[in-house]
Amino acid sequence: MNNSNIGGQAVIEGVMMRSPQKTAIAVRKPDSEIFLYEEKTSSLANKYKFFKLPLIRGVLSLVESMVLGIRAISISADLSAQEEGEELTKKDMIIAFLTAVVFAVLLFIVIPTVTASFLKGYFSNIIYLNLAEGLIRIIIFLLYIVMISQMKDIQRIFEYHGAEHKVIYCYEMGEELKVENAKKYSTLHPRCGTNFLLIVMLISVLLFSVLGWQGIVERIVSRILLLPIVSGLSYEVIKYTARKQNVIVKIISYPGLMLQKLTTREPDESQLEVAIKALKGVL
Repeated sequence: MNNSNIGGQAVIEGVMMRSPQKTAIAVRKPDSEIFLYEEKTSSLANKYKFFKLPLIRGVLSLVESMVLGIRAISISADLSAQEEGEELTKKDMIIAFLTAVVFAVLLFIVIPTVTASFLKGYFSNIIYLNLAEGLIRIIIFLLYIVMISQMKDIQRIFEYHGAEHKVIYCYEMGEELKVENAKKYSTLHPRCGTNFLLIVMLISVLLFSVLGWQGIVERIVSRILLLPIVSGLSYEVIKYTARKQNVIVKIISYPGLMLQKLTTREPDESQLEVAIKALKGVL
């Protein structure tokens, strides 16, 4: 099995693939042509050793992945908008991104924290109260995934997500990158971003549980400020599970793999073709 540093992301009617040296985005246009965009990948970790330190590298990887992910979605959305006679501006993308950030903070930080405040009378132990807040956060996260997975447009993206995983599996197993070879592999992959998000949720539960119980505003601010530490720890867990194959790793990876049954769908051959085009653009 190839030791792969290639990761990916589903975009609108396409797939983005990324290696330490290169990024490629393949998108199926309405006229059935596959558009391929390629660029070199440059990381601050290659210039400054500081960014290779444990925890720090996780925060950097998350930020760089977000920037690349937003650009990939912007390119794919632009192609769709051009077909409809529209054009997305940088202002549109900035507004969309800021709206998404505010929504995420509200849904996964503010609401769980405020809701847990109403449970204070039922828990005498602060650790139990913080754990209850974490459980509420995980429940909201799972309900959110279930709800969006019912949307037709999101299901389409989840199919490309499955195509990305199948094609990466095909490459990691050393097989020729062909649709017939990729079809037989699973849509569930242990290095998926879905696993990362779930691990972030679980680690945040453990970390926040040992904090005190301040006022609502202080708790919300502390959760936001600790997100870099949570993401850094989560990155190290994902890196460990990618390198090792043992019972502990299987236990850690299992919940994320099961969650991928919601965030991936079985792709068709045309979607596998797009994912293969993106991966070949990276190699």
